[in-house]
Amino acid sequence: MPYSDQELIDSAKRTIQVETNALEALQPRVDQSFVNACRLILECEGHVVVTGMGKSGHIGNKIAATLASTGTPSHFVHPGEASHGDLGMITNKDIVLALSNSGTTSELLMIVPLLKRSQIPMISMTGDAVSPLALTADVHLDASVEKEACPLGLAPTSSTTVALAIGDALAIALLESRGFTAEDFAFSHPGGRLGRRLLVKVQEIMHGGDTMPLVKSGSNLGEALLEMSRKGLGITGIVDTEGKLCGVFTDGDLRRALDQSLDVREIEIDQVMTRKCKTISANTLAIDAFNQLEDNKIMALFAVDDNHKPTGALHMHDLFRSGVV
Repeated sequence: MPYSDQELIDSAKRTIQVETNALEALQPRVDQSFVNACRLILECEGHVVVTGMGKSGHIGNKIAATLASTGTPSHFVHPGEASHGDLGMITNKDIVLALSNSGTTSELLMIVPLLKRSQIPMISMTGDAVSPLALTADVHLDASVEKEACPLGLAPTSSTTVALAIGDALAIALLESRGFTAEDFAFSHPGGRLGRRLLVKVQEIMHGGDTMPLVKSGSNLGEALLEMSRKGLGITGIVDTEGKLCGVFTDGDLRRALDQSLDVREIEIDQVMTRKCKTISANTLAIDAFNQLEDNKIMALFAVDDNHKPTGALHMHDLFRSGVV
């Protein structure tokens, strides 16, 4: 008979609690062995080669990916393939991180003598500290659990959660030790939104040169409106005789001018422009420009140089088109 809704909820909560208990029990075991593993990896001139069979292999794949994206060169090698040629992917400058809950995985034990012969350091992560894999490793990380969340005790659940947590702990400890920055992370993720947020600068997406809407101080309002219409950004900058930005005129300023029944053919732009306008440097990250637009509730602003001369105009739509937001 199918479980009731409450029984399904209770089952989920039991699983989460068992895995939570396993993670809490892991805390005291983060000791000198963890430090030794970090030291080995920090001294490594090559890659951290992660390997494991079955579910341990899936966790190993994720650990390798996390290490690689956080400043520790790493890749995964399937132990079954290693003994059929892929062992050549491991050099004597590398370190091997081998995962096995039992510590007796035959495919892993088969390649251990070859690693030893090549003097390749090995870190093992097992659930049995006296297993063959644990005893032959240079450093052993204890990933043991009291019980699996699976009521049959068969499907790896708590054990894979603990192994994944140790892998994440390694990656973050190494990241912090190396002084790995958000910009470093972005260079590993240039195709995603996170990478664009951390890499794209205003100068890459702003409208510069002839595409930048500008009129001279003293121009009439009609000229400013024509410039706004031609450039299509809903804004125009006003520059003085030295080419410095002295104000901006926006759609909002136009509405306010019309509310006062001003003659657009006669009025000078200086009389209706916004003088204390927000500006930004072209070298600023685009995401910071977005935050400035949001905070000030405006749709566009100008980038200026050290002499306050405009170098480009940026509209909120540019940020959306660029994938920054």
